[in-house]
Amino acid sequence: MADAKFRAGTRALALAAVIAINGAALGGGGAPRGDAVRGADLYQAKCGACHSLDSNRVGPAHRGVVGRRAGHVAGFRYSTALSASHIVWTPANLDRWLTAPTVMVPGTMMGFRVSSPQERADIIAYLAQNPSRR
Repeated sequence: MADAKFRAGTRALALAAVIAINGAALGGGGAPRGDAVRGADLYQAKCGACHSLDSNRVGPAHRGVVGRRAGHVAGFRYSTALSASHIVWTPANLDRWLTAPTVMVPGTMMGFRVSSPQERADIIAYLAQNPSRR
């Protein structure tokens, strides 16, 4: 009886491991994978009123933002808090920023948030596909 329970438990554990491995291989865990095509539309809809890729508006230009130091676009006047932050815009930092900018950098001027993890991933994928033109 104990041997049968052990085998049943072992089978259940093996099945759970297979499901977990397959789920991870299919992207079933962690941050969502971004879609740059959807990100372009989301960028226009959610960010476009204040930002563009190539010119400063209410917010700074975003072309080449991935890998750039925060608060350092020529010709844009940033908050002291963001300029002094020493943040580099990695995808992970952009995700944190879009989740809650005033929590990440208290005193920043940007208050807009993107609550959906998938939408954030899509916007970041779009930004990553628009590097600096240098």
